[in-house]
Amino acid sequence: METAAPVQDILKDYKGEKSALIAILQEVQNKNGYLPRESLKEISEQLEVPFSRIYSLATFYTAFSLKPKGKHPICVCMGTACHVRGAQRIVEKVERELKVKCGETTEDLNFSLDEVHCLGCCGLAPVVTVGEDLYGKVTQTKIPSILKKYQK
Repeated sequence: METAAPVQDILKDYKGEKSALIAILQEVQNKNGYLPRESLKEISEQLEVPFSRIYSLATFYTAFSLKPKGKHPICVCMGTACHVRGAQRIVEKVERELKVKCGETTEDLNFSLDEVHCLGCCGLAPVVTVGEDLYGKVTQTKIPSILKKYQK
């Protein structure tokens, strides 16, 4: 099992503490880019925590993903300021360019697209992030050049 070794290493770091479950899930996701089912099963067995509890945590928090995410996660802010300044049109343009819907990942695993509620830069609305990079006052015409920077 490919994911077992990293999970074992992570669990050793936390000395099998059940109270560290969220931190353990965060580390597994950081190593894999998502939470593989096999890893969740391994955590369940090793910590003696019901799989259903681990699965409910993994699906409750939006920071966790059960599906692989793209190398370059794209987030379009949908907060009030961004929304009124055309964020929905930005999402639609990115969807057309990447041929994915919001919440999906491109087949080549290069990009994933998500909406966020607020990035806290309302003065730059509409705002898009690609990984750690932030783009303000984004228009539909700027999307292709932004994406080009991250294409393989």
